[in-house]
Amino acid sequence: MAPFIALEEPVQATRALVFPGQGAQSVGMGKDLYDEFPSARELYDRADEILGFRLSKLCFEGPEEELQQTRNAQPAIAVTSLALLKVATELTPQLLKKPAYVAGHSLGEYPALVAAGALQFDEAVRLLRTRGELMQAAGDKNPGTMAAVLGLDIPDCEEVCREAGAEICTVNAPGQIVIGGRREAVVRALDYAKARGAARVIPMSVSGAFHSSLMRPAADGMVQPVATAAISDPIVPVIANCTATPVTQEVQIRHELVDQVCRPVQWSRTVDFLGEHGVETFIEFGPGRVLTSIIKRMLRKSNCINVNDATSVRVSL
Repeated sequence: MAPFIALEEPVQATRALVFPGQGAQSVGMGKDLYDEFPSARELYDRADEILGFRLSKLCFEGPEEELQQTRNAQPAIAVTSLALLKVATELTPQLLKKPAYVAGHSLGEYPALVAAGALQFDEAVRLLRTRGELMQAAGDKNPGTMAAVLGLDIPDCEEVCREAGAEICTVNAPGQIVIGGRREAVVRALDYAKARGAARVIPMSVSGAFHSSLMRPAADGMVQPVATAAISDPIVPVIANCTATPVTQEVQIRHELVDQVCRPVQWSRTVDFLGEHGVETFIEFGPGRVLTSIIKRMLRKSNCINVNDATSVRVSL
């Protein structure tokens, strides 16, 4: 089958494409794209067909509570990210020059794999719907919550979690860590974090402790769908969430897609890796601008480009 986008040589050694995760969704995302560009319309219509319901309507009109549900938000963000990528590469063929790396935050790893030629669009949509349903079910079975801890370093946060019985779920940036676990453990951890000098603690409105051991049933549930999915070696290295190192083989991808459900997202280390390996231009495809704002704060000299609507889809490099 033809790749989603036809990447070509030479490799742009200083460029990386990045894709956001859950929380980036908002009602109305992709609507202007759908109205203006046939290729975007085709992708949303195809996703509706694969899923057997109108995901596009949920993206464009809501209701918000329904779009926020994990099982809907995951495919919705990925389809929107890929529609933006598809249209941007049509309008700016220069974007088809191979980036040095691609990376995605949590569910963003799926559109990153599609961009890298390792996963077909249809397969990514199906897998993300399954992943979202499994994570939602694991949240119902093992009730938990998450919270952001700002202004504590990793060793202090690890100590706080150990004492409270919580876990680190995501390290987004230095001093920006998301913890999770059973509700009482997280409440306890936030008290300990404040006592240790955290600048702020922010409880999050989520349906489970994602990327923690409470998601183990979801990770187990992903084993079979990932094992039988059509996955190939990526033509661009993908930076894995779990290890913040490049993945270049299909077998590594299969392990990563199972592990990343119940292990912490190492986004801070991912940004460090990319910066250390010469990446200067980061292009974020997806709703919002979460990742580029983190990257800009960590790598002050970086050039960050957001592609998040029908206007910004005309990229000038």
